[in-house]
Amino acid sequence: QVQLVESGGGLVQAGGSLRLSCVASGNIFSINAMGWYRQAPGKQRELVAVVTSGGSTTYADSLKGRFTISRDNAKNTVMLQMNSLIPEDTAVYYCNADLQLINVLGRYRYWGQGTQVTVSS
Repeated sequence: QVQLVESGGGLVQAGGSLRLSCVASGNIFSINAMGWYRQAPGKQRELVAVVTSGGSTTYADSLKGRFTISRDNAKNTVMLQMNSLIPEDTAVYYCNADLQLINVLGRYRYWGQGTQVTVSS
């Protein structure tokens, strides 16, 4: 019913930048919040940043100032600009959307397949 497709991951040297994008498509009525989470090897998945349909943002405290989340509501797209990357940012980054479906009651959360970000020292 819904697909989230991420792009923009890859290998970058420490101090570099990457920009992730995620497009949501399918039987979508509206999207309440979109965000990014990440999971490093051997660790739990953690919040990176979230943006609501109104533009309010929430960031993991440790990432404020380096990462910026933005959203294009018309295109059901969320972006994550990552600057001054460090090796500890290495993880699989997952897109997430909290949304409502056409002709289906309730709110649902969907995940993308993940995109690998590797930061070399």
